Amino acid sequence: MNVWQPQPLVLETGTLTNLRAAQAATMDDLRRVQAHTLDLFGFGVHECDHEIVASGPHWRLRRYSGPGNGIPLLMIPAPIKRPYIWDLAPTASIVRFCLDRGFDVHMVEWLPPANGDGSAGLSAYANAIVEAGETIGAGHADNLPFVIGHSLGGTLAAIACSLRPEVVRGLILLGAPLSFGPGSSPFRDVVVANRNGVAQFGTVAGSELSQSCALLSPGTFVWSRWVDGVLSLSDPAAFDTHVRIERWALDEVPLPCRLVHQIVERLYRENGFEAGTLDVAGRALGPSDMHLPVLAVVNDADEIGPRAAIEPFFARMPDADTEIVSQPAEIGVGLQHLAVLAGRRAQAETWPKIAQWIAGHA
Repeated sequence: MNVWQPQPLVLETGTLTNLRAAQAATMDDLRRVQAHTLDLFGFGVHECDHEIVASGPHWRLRRYSGPGNGIPLLMIPAPIKRPYIWDLAPTASIVRFCLDRGFDVHMVEWLPPANGDGSAGLSAYANAIVEAGETIGAGHADNLPFVIGHSLGGTLAAIACSLRPEVVRGLILLGAPLSFGPGSSPFRDVVVANRNGVAQFGTVAGSELSQSCALLSPGTFVWSRWVDGVLSLSDPAAFDTHVRIERWALDEVPLPCRLVHQIVERLYRENGFEAGTLDVAGRALGPSDMHLPVLAVVNDADEIGPRAAIEPFFARMPDADTEIVSQPAEIGVGLQHLAVLAGRRAQAETWPKIAQWIAGHA
């Protein structure tokens, strides 16, 4: 007599991947619901008017409403979250600051991978920035943009400018690491010490990235935010900015697994960009390919892109026209990594210096 025996549950790799993606997407949706709850209390998003003037498979190019005849700027946000951290509120907006000073402001808006396609890597993202720069410049030397990149957006912008320096007039890095040697930043050291591999297929949910960062470096991504919130309680304007940043932090964007894998392996572990061995679009890129003026803004309290993550790279640039400006620490910005975009002292002290540098190199 045949007796039925329970069979072990076997799931194909594709099924496991789909289940993991669905679970992560649900978590992203839940965090966005939390963000929209804050909207009910007046912390919603109010971005400046803009139009889409170009697009690609995983990006599109915004142009903001303004005079339109000033020096063109191309802003590159980090692809991990939504770009409105640059345009957080009327009183905390780098976009408005630049528009008010007559700049012709553009921004790359990174799009979530379509249909879970995680095949885009460093080459695809660098080429997107190059295409955006070509769109703005339209072949006219007088209309080439200055590229401004924050955090990972700045790192990607530097890679793009090394790949095609002729399509831009200058580069401004905001807390954007270029050197990933031991001790270059506390965050770099914990990333390299973590030996867990990163998948190369599919997508990584934004909430999954946030949780990973919090587990790797709770001092940077958890405790510092709580301390900032407490210190902001006695300052209504700082507390308003703090809550708006918390709302932005809940607005997650998935990334291609290939991009995350290449960032961890080629940049953080191999330090390939500083070493001149970073393979992008079939070329080995490094400091010797950066033939343009570069300004870097650093914050000594920033554990992601401090001075030590910039200076060694600058030292290897031939005939370098480089400058480093210090950004003061602030309250109300959640992470000091965001002070240059959302801080009051940043608008009052740092950004006038950036605008002056741009005018001097235009």
